[in-house]
Amino acid sequence: MPRTALRRRRLGVAVLTALAIGAAGAAPAAQAQDEEPTDLITNGDFASGTTGWWTTANLTGAVADGEWCVDVPGGTANAWDAIVGQDGLPLVTGESYELRFTARATADVSVRALVQRPVDPWPTAVEEFPVLSSEAQDFSYAFTANADWTDAQLAFQIGRHAEPWQFCISEVQLLTGAEPPVYEPDTGPRVRVNQVGYLPDGPKRATLVTDAADPVPWQLHDAAGTLVAEGDSQPHGEESTSGESVHVIDFSDASATGEGFTLTADGETSYPFAIGGNPYGDLAVDAMSFYYPMRSGIAIDDAIAPGYGREAGHVDTAPNQGDGAVTCPANACDYALDVTGGWYDAGDHGKYVVNGGISVAQLMSVYERALNAPTGDTGRLGDGSLRIPEHGDGVPDVLDEARWEVEFLLAMQVPASEELAGMAHHKIHDEKWTGLPLMPADDPQPRYLQPPSTAATLNLAAAAAQAARLFEPYDADFAAECLEAAETAWQAALAHPDLYAPDTSPDGGGPYGDSDVSDEFYWAAAELFLTTGTKSYEDYLLASKVHEADSFGPGAFYWGGVAGLAKLDLALVPNALPGRDEIVTQVVAGADGYLDLQAASPWGLSYGSSGTFDWGSNSAVLNELVVVATAFDLTGEAKYRDGVLTGLDYILGRNALGNSYVTGYGSHDSHNMHSRWFANQLDPNLPNPPAGTLAGGPNSVTGTWDPVAQRWLTGCAPQRCYIDDIGSWSTNELTINWNAPLAQIATFAAEQAGTAAATPSCEVQYLINGQWPGGFNAQIVVTNTGDEPLQDLSLKWALPTGQSIVNSWSVALTRDGHTVTATDIAGGQELKPGRTFTFGFIGAKDARTAVAPASVTCSAA
Repeated sequence: MPRTALRRRRLGVAVLTALAIGAAGAAPAAQAQDEEPTDLITNGDFASGTTGWWTTANLTGAVADGEWCVDVPGGTANAWDAIVGQDGLPLVTGESYELRFTARATADVSVRALVQRPVDPWPTAVEEFPVLSSEAQDFSYAFTANADWTDAQLAFQIGRHAEPWQFCISEVQLLTGAEPPVYEPDTGPRVRVNQVGYLPDGPKRATLVTDAADPVPWQLHDAAGTLVAEGDSQPHGEESTSGESVHVIDFSDASATGEGFTLTADGETSYPFAIGGNPYGDLAVDAMSFYYPMRSGIAIDDAIAPGYGREAGHVDTAPNQGDGAVTCPANACDYALDVTGGWYDAGDHGKYVVNGGISVAQLMSVYERALNAPTGDTGRLGDGSLRIPEHGDGVPDVLDEARWEVEFLLAMQVPASEELAGMAHHKIHDEKWTGLPLMPADDPQPRYLQPPSTAATLNLAAAAAQAARLFEPYDADFAAECLEAAETAWQAALAHPDLYAPDTSPDGGGPYGDSDVSDEFYWAAAELFLTTGTKSYEDYLLASKVHEADSFGPGAFYWGGVAGLAKLDLALVPNALPGRDEIVTQVVAGADGYLDLQAASPWGLSYGSSGTFDWGSNSAVLNELVVVATAFDLTGEAKYRDGVLTGLDYILGRNALGNSYVTGYGSHDSHNMHSRWFANQLDPNLPNPPAGTLAGGPNSVTGTWDPVAQRWLTGCAPQRCYIDDIGSWSTNELTINWNAPLAQIATFAAEQAGTAAATPSCEVQYLINGQWPGGFNAQIVVTNTGDEPLQDLSLKWALPTGQSIVNSWSVALTRDGHTVTATDIAGGQELKPGRTFTFGFIGAKDARTAVAPASVTCSAA
């Protein structure tokens, strides 16, 4: 299906939208270059008191010695709750201006300085967040007008702070004839590398930005400066997505390991990086632990997430109006729902079912892959593995975190006694946009349920069905609740197949519009089939137009196009779908297509070959890698593993900006993501996003740009359409659905470190020898294919859904959660080279056909 925008939503800074384009009416011609600058501000030196200026009614103050000091009350929620401003400023398209002022404060605070139109939708020409202190500071901001405005406004928005303080300003000017501002990003060394590290037995490549036509020599040095490898680069020439001429450096044959390696070529030396160890182990933990500080409805414990402790948000405690009894706007429904909990979707305080559905599904898939993939390792995901409060409950932490969101999705379901019973409300969010920064507990806005949609209902069905099979061995009652909600949602969606969410939205939340839900129906049917094996879901899948369609185009899948997500699960999770091999073939073919694109890119990048980088492009890069990783799990072919590792290089610094898009990883990383509470750029008392947070990434679709991007990124090459600024919601937002594929790929990469050395030489055949209603017989044959005896050999596999073990022979079988472990193989004796050992068990099953597990792994002393 054709891809539309990754996130078609209006997420302005406060109530702002992208800078208006085109003339608003007749305006004077641009100033000649040899003219003296004109100051558009009236009485900027306050020689005439406050003539020409205005304030909101809650401000009082006085002018003394050319400085105007204003007393600002505490306890306001938004920056615009207290404003000092001046109106009637004429701006001319293409003219550059310089805003100058001197300011101080009685407390260290950030304020919001704007030149904007004072009419809805409040387009801005410049928006800055100066941080004030007790010492007077001079500030200067240059900008170029993109529209003719006769009525621009200068506004200092100074509300939002809890305690009263005093704002003092002087020497305010808005000068014409300024030098046009030019944004020169810090791209670091021209040798662009994965700034985190490379696996010793994996691909190791870098990209050199150079105009050299011929190969140039490169050298790899260790931390002590010792030369450990050298060679020549491979010229590529001009590359359109970066707008640069580049070479590729391939140092894959380098065998040295350690920290602090650097590459030198063409007079440039890269940022340092590691080779060996497990450079992705911490990243996997951090990418999943990101979700705890995003939780709504619970206080975040600073002891669990140091530096991120905060009060619970939206729990019906003033000033919150809370999520405990939320109604529909304008009395559109006559009930209220308790939708406390869940994850805040992104940089705002909204919670969206379609985005929550794909996010929690991908997070659960981290665990489900660990169960079924040959290199999967459930030990990495056990109780106590993440920074969350649910330790000690015996449940894998990644599932505990997922449950926080699944329970919210269940709460969004229309009650049984109401019209549209079983459907899911599309979203819940504030009545109006709030400003930055704003802690969740300080949000004063009323919140409303938005109307149910078919897409949201099917997201609920899919995510809840997946949760049902994964939670069954840990909490059977919760699993049953999830399955009941999923099947109820499915029936409701069948009864209401065309309740489409619109592409427009009330103020305060993004629309997430979607008028084609054939993919959501397919995804929900797939998850319900995998969980229940019911024939009606099988029939739906086989009859769907999605079933045989190519579902792996640019970006692979996203919240509005989930068919690929369904096919990945159908291919990897054991099931008896007729023609399942064709789904496997589709997944592998999709991965091959991405590898072909990757091979043609000097950045090792499969995404963006069309020249367009969409909103949230980094998640598109990673979702394509999820497909490639699944192909590796299905085939075992090393090229797919290497493709995942190569693609991850781009995210971690091998890109046109020399930037790691993950907070806390690399020498030059994104850390000013658009967020109302991870807002250190605006308030030094607040933190940056936690380590392991993914930035949205380059966005070359100019129609969706925010004012910051419009100001600095006009005319950029696609890969360079990014700025690490908290105001740039179109390039630098954080979201739950963007971090989910990072969690998947970081975990996959972590599991590849040292796997070859850890795998003993054994081959396993798992045979279903016979089955009958309610039961089956399984036989397992293990062979030592190596040259050395195998001692203390054990096998592990995930028991497919719907199966259990009744009794076994010739072996000891134990079950922990989904995982079965076989010990006492060969009577506890060593298994000699070339010898086989056979054991078996009688199993119970539900009505579906018994199938073998996806993989069986061996371990030995």
